[in-house]
Amino acid sequence: MKHLLAKWTHWILAILTPLGIWGIAGFAFVDASFLGMPLDFIVGGYVYASPHLFLLLSAMAAFGSTLGSIIIYWIGYKGGEVLVVKRMGAARFQKIHASFEKYGFLALMVPAMLPPPTPFKLFVLSAGVTEMRLSRFVSAIFLGRLLRFCLLALLVIKFGPEIVTLFGGAIHNHLRLTLAILAALVLAGWWIRLVRKRNRNRKNHLATE
Repeated sequence: MKHLLAKWTHWILAILTPLGIWGIAGFAFVDASFLGMPLDFIVGGYVYASPHLFLLLSAMAAFGSTLGSIIIYWIGYKGGEVLVVKRMGAARFQKIHASFEKYGFLALMVPAMLPPPTPFKLFVLSAGVTEMRLSRFVSAIFLGRLLRFCLLALLVIKFGPEIVTLFGGAIHNHLRLTLAILAALVLAGWWIRLVRKRNRNRKNHLATE
C-alpha cells in the first residue's frame, strides 16, 4: 500500500510541478480532496524559490485546498455521518458537532490553520454532516489556510526550508499545548464578537427610542 501511495505521489509531482504557480494550487487540491501530500514542504519549496511571491503562493495554496475540501464537505453533506462516527467515535463527533453549532466559523477556521497530525479532513467532513452553510465553509477554510501558509512562508523566508521540519515537529510534540492556546484564542474571538454584537444591538435600540 505504501509503495502504491509513493508511486501515486511521484506521478502527481511529475504532472503538477511543470505547471508553475498553478501547480501549488493543484498540490493543495489533491492534498485536501484525495491523497495526502507533503504540502508544507511543497509550499516551502515554492516560497524558497520565489520569496517575493510568497503572498500569491500562499493564496494559491489556500485556494486549491479550499476547492479540494469542498469535495469532502459534499460527501459529508450527502450522508457521511456514519463514516465520521466510525472514524472518531460518537462522543467525539458530538463534541465537534456542538463546537460547530456554538462557534461555527471559528470551529473550522482554527483546524484549517493547524498542520498534521490534525485530522483536518474529519473536521471538513463534520462541517458537511452538520450542513454548515457553504459560503461560511469556504470562507473559513480559505482564511484558515491562507493564515497558515502565510506564516509558513514567512518562516521559510526568515529561517530557510529547514524550519518546516522543526515547526511541524514542535506542533506534533506539543499538540495539546497548541490546541489549548488556539482554543483560548477561539474563545477570546467569540467573546469579542459577542460583545460587539451586544453593543451594536444596544446602539440600535437607543437609536429607535
